[in-house]
Amino acid sequence: MRFGAWIPSFAYPGLDYDRARQGTDTFARKANDYDIDLWVIDHLLHAPGLYGMPWLEPMTVLTHAAAVAPDVKMVGTGILVLPVRHPVLLAKEIATMDYLTGGRYQFGIGPGWYGPEFEVTGTHISERGKRTDEILAAVRLLLTTPNATFEGRFYNFTDVTIDPRPPKMPNVWVSGGSRIPDGTYDNDVPVLAKTVLNRILTADWWLSRCSGQQEWVHKDWQIIKEKAAERNIDPPRFGHCNFIYVVDTNDGAKARAEQHIYFEQAMGTHRSHEHLEKSYFFGSIDELVTRLRDLKDGGCEYIVLGPTSDNPEQLDLLHNLVIPQVNS
Repeated sequence: MRFGAWIPSFAYPGLDYDRARQGTDTFARKANDYDIDLWVIDHLLHAPGLYGMPWLEPMTVLTHAAAVAPDVKMVGTGILVLPVRHPVLLAKEIATMDYLTGGRYQFGIGPGWYGPEFEVTGTHISERGKRTDEILAAVRLLLTTPNATFEGRFYNFTDVTIDPRPPKMPNVWVSGGSRIPDGTYDNDVPVLAKTVLNRILTADWWLSRCSGQQEWVHKDWQIIKEKAAERNIDPPRFGHCNFIYVVDTNDGAKARAEQHIYFEQAMGTHRSHEHLEKSYFFGSIDELVTRLRDLKDGGCEYIVLGPTSDNPEQLDLLHNLVIPQVNS
């Protein structure tokens, strides 16, 4: 199993230049030393109720991180909220990112869920799925075809050439899956929606979502494999993303007490401890390793873990205490 990490690009209260730069620089350089790939999260606006603070802009952060971590194998958006973007501008950004990273860029996408982000960009949350599929189709066309013409419900362009185009289309990672409702937003459901399933089946990778119980991840993976077999196509490869805070202890209660401090900073105080522990990775080193091995045994090939702290020592703990045991 290969590991990546979300860059902790949190916009902490009182964030200054030094902390913003160090949070990316130090984290990326350490990931480079440890052969841990780099990923970013996308939120245009602060989404209180699910997150305790906003985030820096993902493509900018990833470009900077990739420059100071030249040896990591993958740098990815995990995920970009597609409906708040225009496909032509996005295709140009991706082409540039692909060249600047030497073909390492991974195009991770999803429909988003926070209503105000759609409203301020001239869309509506009710259109998010259809816009996501349309933008993905348009970007694929633009990145693989000169003089591209596209006629959709929301986006139309004629004879557009993105130049230079990448030598090959970057890998597409589609996020989605069953998710624990939190009582704040109506978009979290404990099932894999048919439209999301269809989108996943077009991807190179499925990036299963955090905020879902692990048995649901296994259930969704079975559905994806079965539907791919019905259609006589290969399923995408199986990846997973989740938040984590590693504590150097095998005392589960001690670990959780410290973990909740940092999860509260990142996630806010809206949700209960029980909800957080069902949604994300909690517990002792042994518990974390057991859960990751369970995913690996279930066919998961790739993990993106997001420390809920910008302390780079979290990468030390992952590298020294967690990853070797998972892959032993």
